[in-house]
Amino acid sequence: MMKKAFIFNPVCGNSKWQLYVPIQLTTDRSNDADMPGPVFLEGETVTLRPIEDGDLEFIQRERSDAGVWRTLGWPFPSNSKQLQEFYEETISDEETIHLLITVTEEPVGMVSFHEVSNDSWRGELGYWIATEHHSNGYATDAVGTLVEYGFRDLGFHRIEAKVFDGNEASRTVLENLGFTHEGVHREATFADGGFRDVHWYGILADEWDVDAE
Repeated sequence: MMKKAFIFNPVCGNSKWQLYVPIQLTTDRSNDADMPGPVFLEGETVTLRPIEDGDLEFIQRERSDAGVWRTLGWPFPSNSKQLQEFYEETISDEETIHLLITVTEEPVGMVSFHEVSNDSWRGELGYWIATEHHSNGYATDAVGTLVEYGFRDLGFHRIEAKVFDGNEASRTVLENLGFTHEGVHREATFADGGFRDVHWYGILADEWDVDAE
């Protein structure tokens, strides 16, 4: 059974909002582990779907690629047990949104709202593409599709993202989508052998043309 994908539904009688995340629920994972989840969002070249147990091998393999983890600022290997805990505690929680990026049903990366604030109507993006699928425009399509969803369906006022210095491809994705470079946290993280600046980007709802997407 799929959890309803209504986000920030008002609770009657007060101003609180509750987040429902698109995750697939099964009663017997042994039979469904290799079955892909249903398509949740469609872009021009990619589709975004909930992450299942059967996707963890792909995620572990690609996040072990130095071309991926160095851009994420997470220089730690993950074994199967750790990844399963990440799936159960983070990917399957009700406070964030994590989706698999696929092209003709082949997984090529992940895109997320891994920081969601229902007080300020704000979401923080995270995304990565497997190195063998770089330079195909998949990140731009996936991020643009999730941003559209954030403004149109979640009612976000602001969406932001951070990029480590030296990751020009990721900066280009955001700039091509109309994000504004809002500032730099100097030497705010240690990555790839040294302290690196962190670039912050943001876009507001009235800067995003929903009807054009």
